[in-house]
Amino acid sequence: MATGKTEAIYAQLKGEIQALELAPGSRLSEVLVAKRLGASRTPVREAIRRLAREGLVSFIPGEVAEVAPISLRGVRALFEFRMILEPAAIRMVALDGLTRPELLVPFREIAQELATVAEDFAIADREELVARFYDLTERFDRAIIATCHNEPLATTIADRRGQTARLRGIAHADPARMERSLAEHQRMCEAVLGGDPESAARELSQHLAVTLRTIIEGLASEIGRAGDLDFAILPSA
Repeated sequence: MATGKTEAIYAQLKGEIQALELAPGSRLSEVLVAKRLGASRTPVREAIRRLAREGLVSFIPGEVAEVAPISLRGVRALFEFRMILEPAAIRMVALDGLTRPELLVPFREIAQELATVAEDFAIADREELVARFYDLTERFDRAIIATCHNEPLATTIADRRGQTARLRGIAHADPARMERSLAEHQRMCEAVLGGDPESAARELSQHLAVTLRTIIEGLASEIGRAGDLDFAILPSA
């Protein structure tokens, strides 16, 4: 069972990995992390192992931990997996909402706030807009997880959210893509609120497919290598 110290270290490291403050491929020495965070090695070790289970940390020969690299092959695999799981989950939520309207409350609130962000898109401060958008998409993802009645499915989706979070800067580097993503989330909310499970699943599948294509294009451009994209690694900044 995780201690409070382990939980705090886990949250700290996860946030740094997702924000790319700890770059892909960075070594995670238990000794150095413990010293930096003012902790003993035991909670650091437990936090690192938890992050490994979520795919954010990998171990190289000798049991040395490093921040998991970002590869085009890995991104494809992640999104292909998401395209299997998440449409199934949102379909369940939309179906359950037909007989349990209380499940739809968070989606109704998110839809209203998405509409406000859409209205402010041309006039709001860019940094503020990005923060509001990310908060709403985070809430949307969490709402699906919280209201999906299939616990193993919801848990599996939740465990992979960290891998996606560190890609969102690439996915939304283009303001126009962020605006389209906002519209996609609006349509997903509308389908859930309208009790249309097939439309909800279809909209989510399309959203993930477009996001995957955008990330691959962004990585390919940043890496600058067209010959071996499947094995290309996002270099440290």
